[in-house]
Amino acid sequence: MPRLGQIMTHLRLVLRMGRATGADIVEAHREGRLSQEDWADMVQTCRGCEWAPDCPEWLDENECVHEAPETCPNRARLAALRDQTQKDD
Repeated sequence: MPRLGQIMTHLRLVLRMGRATGADIVEAHREGRLSQEDWADMVQTCRGCEWAPDCPEWLDENECVHEAPETCPNRARLAALRDQTQKDD
């Protein structure tokens, strides 16, 4: 079983990836579009991602993108949150 990364490190990565892709995770949670359980699951998924060590550098180079990289296990969730936010605006 692979070792999981530090919770706070991956919480920050999920938040940064959300900002980069236009998915405001905090706002989605406040508005009830993202449950605490789903948010925790996104962080947990990130913790187990083999690509996560490369994520900070990718985020440094890609501060504003339409989609998370294909290697991101939260890509579909982030896209859905982004699309819901844009729909509501």
